Amino acid sequence: MIHYVLLISRQGKVRLTKWYSPYTQKERSKVIRELSGMILSRGPKLCNFVEWRGFKVVYKRYASLYFCMCINQEDNELEVLEIIHHYVEILDRYFGSVCELDLIFNFHKAYYILDEVLIAGELQESSKKTVARLVATQDSLVEAAKEEANSISNIIAQATK
Repeated sequence: MIHYVLLISRQGKVRLTKWYSPYTQKERSKVIRELSGMILSRGPKLCNFVEWRGFKVVYKRYASLYFCMCINQEDNELEVLEIIHHYVEILDRYFGSVCELDLIFNFHKAYYILDEVLIAGELQESSKKTVARLVATQDSLVEAAKEEANSISNIIAQATK
């Protein structure tokens, strides 16, 4: 089971967090501080698995971001690396070569895609095409709602003139 997902920039700024196990805000801050310090200080030639506090932390660096997932000791690290890669490929497909700024300005989309891939710390959808279709459907619903809101506001504006 995945306990949490962290996306950390090379500067140590947290770009995305998703918690699947209960942690207090103080514990979350401590986890982020300790893990970001540990992962950022590791050399690029070292393996992508770290044993930490009775868990395993699996991470992978893509461009300027570290994608980190915390799992149980008995879970398969290679499977989690594949889940990380799967998520990054979906982000790449959606944003067209995803970068840190895409995640900063469209964080809600990154969370939505993560929620389509993982649910309750387990892999939900392994098909990239299915996730892409669901995200496209969500985008069209958002656009339709925006158009409806604009037309309603135009009607109200004309009625109050």
